[in-house]
Amino acid sequence: MASEQPYLHNLSGVFSAPIQAWADAHGQIRGAGAQGIYCGDDRVLNGAVLTVDGREPEWVSTQLRSSKETDYIYFVRADADVADPLLSLVRTRTAESGRIRPGQDSESLSGCTGRVAETLTIESAFREPVTLNVRLTLAADNTTMEQIKQGERSHRPVVPAACTWAWRDADTELHLTTGSSGGTGPGSVGFKGTTVTIDWEVEVQPGAAVVLGWAVDLTDADSPMLAGNGSPIEAPMCADPRLRNLLQRSTSDLNSLRLAHSSHPDDTFLAAGAPWFFTMFGRDSIIAARMLLPINTAIARGTLRALAGRQGTETDHTAAVQPGKILHEVRRTVLTMAESGQALRLPPVYYGTIDATPLWICLLHDAWKAGMPDAEVEELLPNLRDALEWLRDHGDLDGDGFLEYLDTSGHGLVNQGWKDSGDAIRWHDGSLATGPIALAEVQAYAFEAATVGAELLDAFGRPGAQEWRDYAAGMAERFRSQFWCEDELGPYPALALDADKKAVDGVTSNMGHLLGTGILNEDEQEIVVRRIMDPTMFSGYGVRTLSTTNGGYWPTRYHAGAVWSHDTALIISGMLADGFHDEAAELASGLLKVAEANDWRLPELFGGHGSDTMRVPVPFPASCRPQAWASASSVVIAAALGSGADGPRPDGSGLAGTAGARGGLSVSAR
Repeated sequence: MASEQPYLHNLSGVFSAPIQAWADAHGQIRGAGAQGIYCGDDRVLNGAVLTVDGREPEWVSTQLRSSKETDYIYFVRADADVADPLLSLVRTRTAESGRIRPGQDSESLSGCTGRVAETLTIESAFREPVTLNVRLTLAADNTTMEQIKQGERSHRPVVPAACTWAWRDADTELHLTTGSSGGTGPGSVGFKGTTVTIDWEVEVQPGAAVVLGWAVDLTDADSPMLAGNGSPIEAPMCADPRLRNLLQRSTSDLNSLRLAHSSHPDDTFLAAGAPWFFTMFGRDSIIAARMLLPINTAIARGTLRALAGRQGTETDHTAAVQPGKILHEVRRTVLTMAESGQALRLPPVYYGTIDATPLWICLLHDAWKAGMPDAEVEELLPNLRDALEWLRDHGDLDGDGFLEYLDTSGHGLVNQGWKDSGDAIRWHDGSLATGPIALAEVQAYAFEAATVGAELLDAFGRPGAQEWRDYAAGMAERFRSQFWCEDELGPYPALALDADKKAVDGVTSNMGHLLGTGILNEDEQEIVVRRIMDPTMFSGYGVRTLSTTNGGYWPTRYHAGAVWSHDTALIISGMLADGFHDEAAELASGLLKVAEANDWRLPELFGGHGSDTMRVPVPFPASCRPQAWASASSVVIAAALGSGADGPRPDGSGLAGTAGARGGLSVSAR
């Protein structure tokens, strides 16, 4: 992570992928850090500051309507002799995204459109009319997301001279509109350098609201990302009010992350998270879709097709692609960043992930079990075959039977599992392991992928199933002989094998991902569950990424001490699949406390401090909010707590008793 990455924990936002707007906690957009209005990976405005008679109104409350709409409530001091707040201003900000349709006769879609709008509703309880000058000061911008993430300033300022201007090139357009009701004019717009001002002269009558408005309509004809289509994700009905709050907030967040790619406009998937990852991410999109299967199969189906459409067909070390491989991320242009002391330069379509390919196979199987039509599954069987062959022919770098990764380009990701920061893979003494790295959970994913891939081949009358059953059996045998370590608490699975095929003895949450995959026998499952529930790993709020006994542990270290909501949720789903219901419920209760402390939004990650020392979880200040796999974890929590939730999916199928991730998710009573 870049040292100057802006913090987000005290910001407020509205989101409709690929459009987003970030403000301070009081609704003002001041240009500091990540604050601003974005279209895709470009910030187009870095300021939207509201004043009344030359002073900022007094903020008193922020009210979330949905992830796409928020109210900021202010009081305006209009009479120094009156103590009561008798003049209120409600600032309602919304985000909405759309698509460009090139021609009336064309069914093809390309590029994105979007709108960020505000209404300013002013009401008075004074007996006499109140005259006010309301001013909004906007600041035009053209800063890329990678610059913002690294704390840089814009190098290409935008100087508008009219209400319509481009921020990037001729294919981008911002159009500013203003308006009002109640006899007030539309507002006077002025331009000076990068600053745009809107002034309204307002007379507020007693008991009669004055409504002012402004909006920016954004168009990017070259954006690879489009707004997702189809029916929104619906929250299931739930009797438990806490779980109901969590599920409603989570589905609102998930709907704000729905995207499609211009090459497959009808295949909706979930962006990884706001603000940094408002794009297609293989691993993140797959895991989130898999968690959602008990309440929605449409996202899984769209995710499978969108990723299959970009499955690797060639070998290119620059892009880390091989035939059959599922991609890591898609960007508009080359992504250049400093990450953990390393200079990253990732091509627009980058395949540097070791786990997305086996996880894609598992998602295909689980979606089929959850009701994906056979005809749709059959269309993806060639992609299944290619993905299975990647496990055998390309994922294993040295022929030892394990899946390893190593960046050979010199400018790609050093670590290519879900813990992809440069300092994530640690020995117990805290020192870093050297690659190639064979992660424990990736071998389990490969085992499961081969097992369920064989089941699909058999079910659809395709040859080759026995080869993959043999592959899975061999993987389990090799894993059992090479991945186990022991310390003062007993045996446990190692984090990884390093370049010398030594077991990296760091005690980490990765071992929890083995649960539910089938690679462990019953005794081994009990060992892993016992270690996960040990106080050195379970904080009371969630499972730490790294044990407190590790030399590199720190509670707010990204992948070496912090707790990730989805990481704990995946462990919960594995526990449910393997029959550890009480332990799963205990972990789920911890995450529910975290959600309640965060206004029912599960954070991407938070501090690993113990619940016995911290009354509420400590934020990780740069984490995404919302984040897809964190929000989708709500379904896993509901399953573990036996919510009794039920209700139809938007695609017509039911909820209770439906198999989900790892075959363990069922939102029904335990």
